[in-house]
Amino acid sequence: MLTTSDAPGQLLVVALAGRRVDAPDARPIRFPQRNARLVEDKIREFFQRGVRVLVCSAACGSDLLALGVAGELGIRRRIMLPYARALFRETSVVDRPGDWGERYDRILNEVESHGDVIILGCEQSDPDAYERTNAAIVDEALHFAQHEGMVAQAVIVWNGKSRGSTDLTAHFVDHAREKGMPILEVRTLRSPNAGSVATKRLSSRH
Repeated sequence: MLTTSDAPGQLLVVALAGRRVDAPDARPIRFPQRNARLVEDKIREFFQRGVRVLVCSAACGSDLLALGVAGELGIRRRIMLPYARALFRETSVVDRPGDWGERYDRILNEVESHGDVIILGCEQSDPDAYERTNAAIVDEALHFAQHEGMVAQAVIVWNGKSRGSTDLTAHFVDHAREKGMPILEVRTLRSPNAGSVATKRLSSRH
């Protein structure tokens, strides 16, 4: 199975999903706000290795950190939202502490000006809206990579443990695996051995 390490110098289209930052009273801890800079640095380190396009949503935490880094590096950004921009901001961005609302507004304005914000048109009441968005992110990255002659790579930003059948990040991994995509994991919690957040490659097979 092709991975980025198998094909040095390849240009990459990244499909990314991951944890939102934790609420102040979250238990268990999955992505504490204090680790945002460390995670951002790990994402930047990987994006500097040939990433040319990022496809993701725009929730607080993993998505907006990755979109910010991509903007700094001049990487094309394509944002997939399940429903209208204002509604997504209310439900998935500003309900956590931090300046995520300001980041969201700035990034959405930038990306929208290039015609790269896609609204999937799901109903807010649709229980599968976010699963549909995950699938759309993966499929869009694969389509883009094929059209542009690049390699599609999935990136998951999380604590390394699924919450079970309702875990949307784990669902993203499953969909990427089904499509045969190589998967890079960026951890949102400090590694006891490395002393910082870590990255590792996951098998693209079940």
